[in-house]
Amino acid sequence: MSVTIDLNGKTALVTGASSGLGRHFAGVLARAGARVALAARRTDALADTRAAIEASIGVAGGSAVTVAMDVTDPDSVRDGVAEAAAALGRIDILVNNAGVTITRPFLDMEEEEWERVVDTNLTGCARVARAVARRMRDDGTGGAIVNIASILGLRVAGQVSSYIASKGGLVQLTRAMALELARHNIRVNALCPGYLETELNSDFFATDAGKTLIKRIPQRRLGRLDELDVPLLLLCSDAGSYMTGSMLTVDGGHMVSSL
Repeated sequence: MSVTIDLNGKTALVTGASSGLGRHFAGVLARAGARVALAARRTDALADTRAAIEASIGVAGGSAVTVAMDVTDPDSVRDGVAEAAAALGRIDILVNNAGVTITRPFLDMEEEEWERVVDTNLTGCARVARAVARRMRDDGTGGAIVNIASILGLRVAGQVSSYIASKGGLVQLTRAMALELARHNIRVNALCPGYLETELNSDFFATDAGKTLIKRIPQRRLGRLDELDVPLLLLCSDAGSYMTGSMLTVDGGHMVSSL
């Protein structure tokens, strides 16, 4: 049996698409043939993302539109999801990627810092997923939801307690959603990346502490963004049609490393 991952005719909404993983994921889906709605607060950066994606699509058949969305604002989510659905016709795939982190010792973290991380990474993801899943249910089309979690939702590290709590909650939310939404033909899985070099963390991994962390990864290197492409497409496409409630780690073996 041969499997081809082809998203022609599919539509997708990607949150946090203005930079980093979200921008990369949106490009992956568009080049696989999907029509993609790019969502983020920074609409100027979204325009750059859209231009880069459209320049890379070629003959794949995908396309991109932009939608302003702040996942911490219920009204913005409601309006953004409605705008995306109107532009795309429906939403088949949600990549729930919007996220932030704050590095701070637990005892020094301010209340508003904790709330910002948890409201974005956990509550915001739940907010967007609920709005999209309701449309998938009401349209009778089903769909695929991929929550972008982290290996730090499955293990711990120092000075990122709010991030760990939010991603751990997202892992459990993924399982709960998968259980409840399966009856509506909606699959819900989580992609849990390990350490990858992005524009947000490149400075850290150039430090002695960052280099020490890399040595603890069994493969002794950071991951590349393109190493997430096939795992993402598996969870978004019919190739993963019997997968729901799964946590797919892509981490160079970090989850099996010794403490």
